[in-house]
Amino acid sequence: MAKVAGWITHRYVKYVVIAFWLGAVALLGPLAGKLTGAQDNEAASWLPKDAESTQVLEKAEAFVPADTAPAVVVFERKGGLTADDEAAIADHVAAWGSIDRLAGEIVGPVTSQDGEAAQVIVPIELTDWDESIVVVDDLLAAADDDPAGLAMHVTGPVGGAADSAKAFEGIDSTLLFAAAGVVVVILLLTYRSPVLWLLPVVSAGVALTVAQAAVYLLAEYADLTVNAQSAGILTVLVFGAGTDYALLLTARYREELRKHTDRHEAMAVALHRASPAIIASGATVAVGMLCLLFATMSSTAGLGPVAAAGIVVCLLVMLTLLPALLVVLGRWVFWPRVPHVGDAEPTEHGFWARAGQRIAVHPRRTWIGTAVVLAIASVGILQLNATGLTTEESFRSEQPSIVGEKVLSAHFPGGAGSPVVVIAEGAAADDVHTALAAVDGIDPTTVTEPVVKDGVAYLEGTLTSEPDSDAAYDTVDRVRDAVHAVPGAEAVVGGETATNLDVQRASARDNAVIIPIILLAVFLILVLLLRAVVAPLVLMGTVVLSFGAALGVSAFIFQNVFGFAGADSSFPLFVFVFLVALGIDYNIFLMTRVREEAQRLGHRRGSLVGLAATGGVITSAGLVLAGTFATLGTLPAVAFAEIGFAVAFGVLLDTLVVRSVLVTALNLDIGPTMWWPSRLARRPEPQPAAIPQRVPEPAA
Repeated sequence: MAKVAGWITHRYVKYVVIAFWLGAVALLGPLAGKLTGAQDNEAASWLPKDAESTQVLEKAEAFVPADTAPAVVVFERKGGLTADDEAAIADHVAAWGSIDRLAGEIVGPVTSQDGEAAQVIVPIELTDWDESIVVVDDLLAAADDDPAGLAMHVTGPVGGAADSAKAFEGIDSTLLFAAAGVVVVILLLTYRSPVLWLLPVVSAGVALTVAQAAVYLLAEYADLTVNAQSAGILTVLVFGAGTDYALLLTARYREELRKHTDRHEAMAVALHRASPAIIASGATVAVGMLCLLFATMSSTAGLGPVAAAGIVVCLLVMLTLLPALLVVLGRWVFWPRVPHVGDAEPTEHGFWARAGQRIAVHPRRTWIGTAVVLAIASVGILQLNATGLTTEESFRSEQPSIVGEKVLSAHFPGGAGSPVVVIAEGAAADDVHTALAAVDGIDPTTVTEPVVKDGVAYLEGTLTSEPDSDAAYDTVDRVRDAVHAVPGAEAVVGGETATNLDVQRASARDNAVIIPIILLAVFLILVLLLRAVVAPLVLMGTVVLSFGAALGVSAFIFQNVFGFAGADSSFPLFVFVFLVALGIDYNIFLMTRVREEAQRLGHRRGSLVGLAATGGVITSAGLVLAGTFATLGTLPAVAFAEIGFAVAFGVLLDTLVVRSVLVTALNLDIGPTMWWPSRLARRPEPQPAAIPQRVPEPAA
């Protein structure tokens, strides 16, 4: 690495490096701008490929075009619809017959039994969920001319898609500006320089542009699934992790400037010393993200390569462009606190040096006490209800489609507009129809006659309960049991409710399978980096304990402060992968420095010097990463807000408590055994210098 570091910071090559990245931005910038258009937010792109609901979506294309979704329009007047109301509704239906994107025959109006509501189902062709906003606006356009007191709502899949599209509208720019703002503020407070903060921000911006272009190319030519969720997380991850790497490298460079007259030599040494930790950190995050490829959920599996690509680009930019910029600008960029050769190292007597001395007095008492507090905080996990969110619970404020769904449920069967769909062999269609109509929880009068095409039958039935309720999920299970039992039917069951059920079960499976895989992968990386077994085991234990505490506190806050009804079924996995992959970074930063100092000063002294040297920069890095993830809370989606809060809190916990207190106390208590089985574990600790005794002079 020393040769590579010298090459990057060469007096002339540094300009080539800067020119290369400027050219990359100019060339790839237009491709980065196309990433939003390459997103696939259709239901099938999120689902497990082998789920029944996914099979139904594929087979139903012969009966209902793949890009067709129903807009359920419901009209209501308390006390009963009037003749004028019915005439106005009829006019609406006639007008909708000529709207753009109409994909079939309009069904209705159907009046409710209580006479207070009517529903109309309008099949719509949607090639992108953003189009649903225009469709809903078109459907509601004539509502102003309705008789006074007649309410009109658009719900169903199209209404829900419009609400989701509005919620994520401008997500890329919102998160970009929020994350950049957080980074700028924290860097200004950290560096106290009017110029230095620009370099990490510019480098992060370059990394984000190149990463977005790379992800676009993967989506376009490698069939990678990218959606609004993974694109939003990419922005936060690149800005947060990239700034972390910049902070670590810049801190080491400033340290070396106090030892070397030539800034090129100082940067070469800084890169040589800091890059192993940065590369190991990036590799840990990238490998952790790639473990998501083992997920059955397509949306989760797609996030892995997206995030990994972002981290790899971050590493390349922060280890090439940033060093070149720092060396080109020289020492003055640190103004007003310019480091000079021979200046005292401020970390030697700073806050973290004093904290280390206090921990060293009673290390065992310190780590046991800290572990107990974290374990108590973990008890809050018992309050975590990560079984999925209903449509209403998925937003932080009430959405128009939710209002419409409530009106629909008040006057029609609970599953109106979201039927259960059954696809079966045509020869068994009548038997499947009989089985479906007999299931408890399905309104038998709503079961459609089988439509048979090319030997395949299509049926629908309406749930008697709300489509996103536990009762509806139980009904789907009963439907599946019933139609699967029909001989020769080869029946599969789908629809909106079945889709949500399959998502929950796939997420539960992914949680159980992927979390152990991530733990094993991160452990092996730590073994290779630290050349030990004990230290990686200890570090993994502290990270898992930190994850439990973060999840426990988050669950308590969600329920008792924010008033969230629960959490998305993928919430534990996403929080785990981010906290373990990113949280272990700070332990890597600390322990690589401790190992370096232990070889020179011995384990005990090296532990304290490592904490003092890295404490400030790791704290700043943690604040940046926590702040960038907290920006997810600016979105109206509950799932994003929960992930943002839990990861931000967990990162702060790792930074301020786990890394600084728990790991340091364990380092001091376990001693050189931390490095077993390497030779460093057998190296004797240096003895403190003997204090010469003053021999009294003989009396004269």
